[in-house]
Amino acid sequence: MSIINQLKWRYAAKRYNGQKVPTEKLNNILEAIRLSASSNGLQPYSVLVIEDAELRKQLSPAAMNQPQITESSHLLVFAAWETITEKDVYEFIDQTASLRNVNVESLNGVKEYLLSAVQKPADQNFNWAARQAYIALGTALVAAAEEKVDTTPMEGFDAAAFDGLLGLEERGLKSVALLSLGYRDAENDWNANLPKARREKEKLFIHLESLKKEFA
Repeated sequence: MSIINQLKWRYAAKRYNGQKVPTEKLNNILEAIRLSASSNGLQPYSVLVIEDAELRKQLSPAAMNQPQITESSHLLVFAAWETITEKDVYEFIDQTASLRNVNVESLNGVKEYLLSAVQKPADQNFNWAARQAYIALGTALVAAAEEKVDTTPMEGFDAAAFDGLLGLEERGLKSVALLSLGYRDAENDWNANLPKARREKEKLFIHLESLKKEFA
């Protein structure tokens, strides 16, 4: 499978050569994010696409001055919705009905489920939204590998500082993860040519034939 070869090729780049990712490749990665799996399709997050070198330089101290922030071509900031409201649900239902050319009433089951879900405490909804954003992050990693674009997923940053610099609070967003895009500087990247270290499949996967047999 070609996807397996791409995943063997990809790694978390530590240094980039500054080369720009072509617009077509970037758009393909962004479209993969847009089409990513999401619970009920709600997608309770936004993705900021930052190319401007000066802005990334300003953000760098809040990300421990990791060179991937400034040396890469683009920086994606995955930001979850701080709260999920009934208004968000109604807008999603209206959009879904329009796209599928069906009556809004035919989606009452989904609507009622989502409306009940948003009644949970705000922190629970935010944590759920953050997990949804991570699904999109994983999709972006695979899509970038398919485009032969290097990536670095990052959690090592001051989210509050990022939120302040990017004005996310005004948008009702909180940053949860970063993803740099670009091309590896293999000569200066200590991680570029190391074998990929992953758990053996025998230890990673547990095949259950029968719950009764497994836990007897």
